[in-house]
Amino acid sequence: MKSLRYGGLLAAVLMATTACAGAGGGGGTGENSINVLMVNNPQMQDLQKLAADNFTKDTGITVNFTVLPENDVRDKISQDFSSQAGQYDVATISNYETPIYARNGWLTPLDDHVAEDTAFDQGDILEPIRRSLTAADGKVYAQPFYGESSFLMYRKDVLDAQGITVPERPTWQQVADIAARVDGAQPGMKGICLRGQPGWGQLMAPLTTVVNTFGGTWFTEDWQARVNAPEFKQATEFYVNLVRAHGEAGAPQAGFAECLNNMTQGKVAMWYDATVAAGLLEAADSPVRGKLGFAQAPVVRTDSSAWLYTWAFGIQKASKKADNAWKFVSWASGKGYEELVGKSLGWSRVPDGKRRSTYQRPEYLAASGSFAAQAEAAIAGAKPDDPGVQARPAAGIQFVGIPEFTDLGTRVSQGISAAIAGSTTVDEALAEGQRLAEAVAAKHRGN
Repeated sequence: MKSLRYGGLLAAVLMATTACAGAGGGGGTGENSINVLMVNNPQMQDLQKLAADNFTKDTGITVNFTVLPENDVRDKISQDFSSQAGQYDVATISNYETPIYARNGWLTPLDDHVAEDTAFDQGDILEPIRRSLTAADGKVYAQPFYGESSFLMYRKDVLDAQGITVPERPTWQQVADIAARVDGAQPGMKGICLRGQPGWGQLMAPLTTVVNTFGGTWFTEDWQARVNAPEFKQATEFYVNLVRAHGEAGAPQAGFAECLNNMTQGKVAMWYDATVAAGLLEAADSPVRGKLGFAQAPVVRTDSSAWLYTWAFGIQKASKKADNAWKFVSWASGKGYEELVGKSLGWSRVPDGKRRSTYQRPEYLAASGSFAAQAEAAIAGAKPDDPGVQARPAAGIQFVGIPEFTDLGTRVSQGISAAIAGSTTVDEALAEGQRLAEAVAAKHRGN
């Protein structure tokens, strides 16, 4: 889920690990200013650069940005919104946080603003993304800046040379077989890159999609923990064995940025990860541009296994500048902003994955035609309310939509990452994971 997009690879990797404080930080107090707290992904860096000469110039509203790495920004947003301190009017939140924050009364409902702002065109938002930002009360609490799913990316030229064709909807066994065949196809090239870095949004994101399609689940509908169940174990062993046998060097420390680096430098032949990676791989300065193929997320027992994620903008309930905050959110999430980015920075840098109209723009399709259709199909086919073979107690594909999952997913991922490193076994990792999950399940059964 940690997604980087656009620009050179070195800049992307640096942005993934380095804080970037925006002008003024969070201290602006003027009547015509708002404070925005954002993750430091490249799309948001573009937004920050464009705001003054466009949004502020048109509205007179100054935007004071605070821009931080993902883990840091999540902590800061949680602290400010949970206390309703009101230091920040707007923050980037995902479809994981939005329903939880809405339920806790930390977000401003946006329905009235949407109804009054007909130019925003809420109906143009892709249905899965729109649903993921709608709470149980039926109200919309955030608007997407960009969206993503997951799919398989591969070096078509390398596979073609081996006489290998990837199905449009491959199975995981087919992917494993191909990884074995292309391992070593070029000097220093491994078969596949899969995240092994601990974290609920790192290793556990792709692995949970594998668990889903193998027939596993974190919890049953009645809150029984299933982390050491046969299906969960089978999926985890498959993932660990595949990355150990044919995966990237340094896999236990490899996350999104590291796999991006490996794929760009020709060190791996395939990569299963976020659809937003395709824009970087096909960027004008990418060494692998034009050499890639794309396929839907691999499956076993389900028709689809792709995840669903969006970085979106939510307005803090405690904000005293909700009207100005909405003007910013509607600008950043609107069609006009996409056109601004396309014309001023290039259409490959448009924050996509959120609007139907994006995939109808000739300029955008000309820049991203190799992957746009596959990415749109992946988002459209994502099923956050029904991602596996059994009913779930909470929504989510690559996560479980409960507050405890940030800690639970991270702690379980640490054991699995250790299994990839060879310092523990999958059985030991999942036994500890089951103990942790049972404590969470017991809490929810008591509600």
